[in-house]
Amino acid sequence: MLITSEIVDLNTPTGVMRTYVHRPKHDGKVPAVLFYSEIFQQTGPIERAARFLAGHGYAVLVPEVFHELNPIGTVLGYDDAGRDKGNADKMAKDVQDYDTDNRAMIDFLNAQPWYDGNLGAAGFCIGGHLAFRAALQPEVKATACFYATDLHTNIIPNKPGQHSMDRVNEIKGELLMIWGKQDPHIPGDKRAELYNRFAAIPGLHYTWHEFNGQHAFMRDEGERYDAQLVNIGYELTLQMFGNVLK
Repeated sequence: MLITSEIVDLNTPTGVMRTYVHRPKHDGKVPAVLFYSEIFQQTGPIERAARFLAGHGYAVLVPEVFHELNPIGTVLGYDDAGRDKGNADKMAKDVQDYDTDNRAMIDFLNAQPWYDGNLGAAGFCIGGHLAFRAALQPEVKATACFYATDLHTNIIPNKPGQHSMDRVNEIKGELLMIWGKQDPHIPGDKRAELYNRFAAIPGLHYTWHEFNGQHAFMRDEGERYDAQLVNIGYELTLQMFGNVLK
């Protein structure tokens, strides 16, 4: 399937949010996926992942997650400086500001002739957390969270009652939770705590998968990349999206 890519700048209450849109090139209506990056924003690996999903029949929107804190078009490097800046940005943005970012993208989608009204979300690392956050939006029917960081911490600023896990019972769509057992950012005891909280919520629709992989195993650069796990992750994601969004 051929795809096309474009840039849109969306107005949000906290400023202009550059958003990269990758979608099938044909004229038919398609489902959409809000796709959230790591702390580095739309790097090469994130763009390739978005284009891969688009090539399977989805309009994929990649927002600049820290648009309030950086010049438009910023891409951080996979190095110490980029990691330090991205982590600082993560600790500077209130979690509720992502909610208004989500509304801006949903409003944009609702105005597009190629959008069929079926919406999913996905993300890697902090993007996994932000995809989880997007699942709070009632329009989101299916969400794939890859090694979602800081669901078990208070590193991302949040007001009372607004921590993402405080609101998990509001999620009505399907969740796909994927983890790496060798991920030091979400150690085994913390994954177990999260799992137990999920399991205690009646009616929460989710699947939970833990693999022998490191943090960022989906990133197709660097020594942590695991092609076999990438294939499994995409298979699970596309199966869920296909069942729920198409």
